[in-house]
Amino acid sequence: MGETFLEQLQADSRFLKADRRLDTEVVDRLILQLNRIYPQVLTDNEAKKFRDLDVPTCIRLAELLTHLQVKGEEACREFYRALHLHVEEVYFGLPTRLRRRESIDLVISPASTPRQRFVLNDRGPLFFLSCFSVAVGVALLYYCGESKGAGGTSRALGLAALGLGRRVREVLIWYTEDPIPK
Repeated sequence: MGETFLEQLQADSRFLKADRRLDTEVVDRLILQLNRIYPQVLTDNEAKKFRDLDVPTCIRLAELLTHLQVKGEEACREFYRALHLHVEEVYFGLPTRLRRRESIDLVISPASTPRQRFVLNDRGPLFFLSCFSVAVGVALLYYCGESKGAGGTSRALGLAALGLGRRVREVLIWYTEDPIPK
């Protein structure tokens, strides 16, 4: 966590060179930021060299990163500032930023991992279905126990018909409307 900006840039260089979000326009904005706001980091002649559109963007970016590493710690820090300002999603996706965020998360809550925070139980779906079935069975018994005689079963069948197909529902409703003579 105590890495210098130079070490971070060395570690992030491969990621930055491969990232497609750093297109020509973004690289030009980074170069202009470093040249205009921090002229001690990138002089006018150096900026012209890195803004040459005849050279492919990936090569210009690689040369810029190498140049900043040669310039030292201050240049690397200013590059990270410009990257954060212009391309925030790339900045927060850098490997060194992700490592830092993970290490901070581990310091804050070492016992809880993201997976454990959202798991209510680890017994699985069959346990849930069996508990739900027991609860439905108890509710039906309670519902049937309220009424006396055969009327309770017909009300239970009427309730059961709510979630079934059309033909089964018709048969159950027919059964509940027309009690079987005894």
